[in-house]
Amino acid sequence: MADTAPPTEDTTPGGSPGPRRPRPGDRTDPTGRPTGPGLYIGRPLGVPVFVSPSWFLVALVVTIMFEGQVDGVVPPPASYAVAFAYAVLLYASVFVHELSHAVTARVLGLPVRSVVLHILGGETSIEREAPTPGREFLIAFAGPLTNLVLAGLGLLTHLLLPLPPVAVLLVDALTFANLLVGLFNLLPGLPLDGGRLVRAAVWKATGRSRSGALVAAWIGRAVAILCLVAGAFMATYPASGQNGGIGWLALLWSALVASFIWVGATQALRAERVRDRIPNLHARRLARRATLVTADVPLAEAVRRAHEQRSGALVIVDHDGRPRGLVSEKAVTATPEQRRPWIEVGDLSRGLDDALTLPADLAGEELIDALRAAPASEYLLIETDGRVYGVLAAADVDRAFAGI
Repeated sequence: MADTAPPTEDTTPGGSPGPRRPRPGDRTDPTGRPTGPGLYIGRPLGVPVFVSPSWFLVALVVTIMFEGQVDGVVPPPASYAVAFAYAVLLYASVFVHELSHAVTARVLGLPVRSVVLHILGGETSIEREAPTPGREFLIAFAGPLTNLVLAGLGLLTHLLLPLPPVAVLLVDALTFANLLVGLFNLLPGLPLDGGRLVRAAVWKATGRSRSGALVAAWIGRAVAILCLVAGAFMATYPASGQNGGIGWLALLWSALVASFIWVGATQALRAERVRDRIPNLHARRLARRATLVTADVPLAEAVRRAHEQRSGALVIVDHDGRPRGLVSEKAVTATPEQRRPWIEVGDLSRGLDDALTLPADLAGEELIDALRAAPASEYLLIETDGRVYGVLAAADVDRAFAGI
């Protein structure tokens, strides 16, 4: 199913993975429509939903493969329409899986960024990590439970309702698909939902979410290897030869799934290393000394003063010394030296607002939350008495995370 602190997110072949850093702020186009990694299709229950272009490739493959089962019931070209309907219904099941994660998270008080359908299933982006192992468990279990319920409803439909042959074919295929997706997502390793269940259980037992994440991530790597081995077995098993290239297609698909799980588990391990660095982040330690200039000072003169004072940032102040803006380092670097005497430094600045003015004593999670709330390249750090302490550059924070 679920930048800096690792929250929860979900993406699997028809289902869900795990920890990932949240995207800062919702993005919209000039008309106010949400923008994201794909085609925006709506906002059910207030959650923006996108379809990645890769989904159309999967829909084509599923249609072609399933048509071979349909043409014995419905002749072409109608068989292709039925097969395409199956592809759409299959991803409708994935969408319901993801939406169940999103709804559960929102009921438990966690904001949801978006749901994205893509080549390997879906992804639910949750803004914050669950604060307790119980909530983590409920959010993770909601997706597979939904698929298993859909599989049960499909079985009851098949047993209790008189259906035409085409409907029987679709119901049976969707029942099997939901059963497979539900069980697959319960495999006990990140980034799958089952890995998040393991994480919640270890977290509950040890009192440390980090321990749960590490255990679930290493199990996830083992699951990735098992997926690849299973695909190789299916490709070489004698019975697979009767299906032409199906066995090798299974190997290709299992390799894709295994790589996805391995990468997700590795990202979870990396996220924990990032979390380890968070308590050591202090705005004062990362700050650059600032040179204070008025907006009418030529850029060349402002840069000269900064070099003279050995500072790494420029802050615009009024004639009373009150800070009014931050000069973009990127804009200064991009300005040729021969033009700098003729450009006022205020032309390369952005105005200050409350979100870009931070206390110099911010550290750890509070610092990360402040940066996440208002993404920018530079922030002004001030003392408790209002004096300018310096400038915090987002690039310096990124380097601190990278261990540079």
